[in-house]
Amino acid sequence: MFEKEIGFIRSRYPEKDGIPLHEPCLGEREKEYVNAAMDSTFVSSVGRYVDQFESMVCAYTGARFCIAVVNGTAALHTALVSIGVKTGHEVITPPLTFVATVNAIAYCGAEPVFLDVDTDTLGLSPGALERFFKNHVVYKNRIARNKKTGRPISACLPVHLFGHPCKIDRIVDICDCYNIPVIEDGAESLGSFYRQKHTGRFGSCGIFSLNGNKIITSGGGGAVITDDEKLSIKIKHISTTARVSDASDFVHDRIGYNYRMPNLNAALACAQMERLPLFVENKRDLALKYKDAFAESELDWFPEPENAISNYWLNALVAENRERRDMFLDEAKKSGVLARPVFRLINTFRMYRHCQTDALENARRLEQKMLNIPSSVRL
Repeated sequence: MFEKEIGFIRSRYPEKDGIPLHEPCLGEREKEYVNAAMDSTFVSSVGRYVDQFESMVCAYTGARFCIAVVNGTAALHTALVSIGVKTGHEVITPPLTFVATVNAIAYCGAEPVFLDVDTDTLGLSPGALERFFKNHVVYKNRIARNKKTGRPISACLPVHLFGHPCKIDRIVDICDCYNIPVIEDGAESLGSFYRQKHTGRFGSCGIFSLNGNKIITSGGGGAVITDDEKLSIKIKHISTTARVSDASDFVHDRIGYNYRMPNLNAALACAQMERLPLFVENKRDLALKYKDAFAESELDWFPEPENAISNYWLNALVAENRERRDMFLDEAKKSGVLARPVFRLINTFRMYRHCQTDALENARRLEQKMLNIPSSVRL
């Protein structure tokens, strides 16, 4: 039934027998920088490539500060800790995301509250957020508390899913009314902009992942960006085992984490950052080709949201129902094309089933009908 569509996907990657969902694009410059880092003997969390990578991220995104860490989950955890999320607190987030988003909340001892997404962005719905505050939150003495649990809500963690920006400006405006800081999970959105501003720069801070399957990679790596100098100092301090910087011996002033990015990984990241604009251009070109290829298909290609420039980390398709989606997935697998259903809703996992949710109508429908198709950079 989907021979034409699957044939088109295969035509984009003619040299591959099995077509992966997303693989890294590495070249000679990456080898050169990694070899240079090895020759310097600075291979751990101190070295010039760490500082250089942070400067490159700031230059590209427009953020004042960047802190390089070992992965996207560590970036989320450090950011949450740094803005004061603690045991007994709650954090608002969508259920349609990778589990790391929610695990980072749990690492702090906090409870997630799952609210619905918008179908035109796949991200946290400002409308759902407004309804939740109106019906379930008491705001007193600059503290927002959940009426049902009595717990303070100490953060909101929206996600830019598959590189598509959510309506982050409205989310921040709503949360500002309740003195709730926003941390943007931009793990998948490096290279994506909303209203001419890079994702991660609307809230208190934002994070990116540089895992092997992201638009650029450092093998394992992540980053936090912010325009808040005090917050940036705190994030860097906590991610560097909270060691007192001017001490000549090993003095630490709080519980910290060994989360700083190693210089070897940063060397790879620097080479990748040099090619990020080309990667974004390439992926957006592929997205337009998919748009044309699926124009008359039973499956609808998912476009970038209004006012957004997406990196199209993963192209997404929406089927009429779960049966049609699974039929496409089965045919793709038989043809050597790795496609996958979207993330399972996190509130259905055993460890998060007890958490508060709204009706999650859009998220439940998308979980049943949406899938991702191969989206690697091809130069």
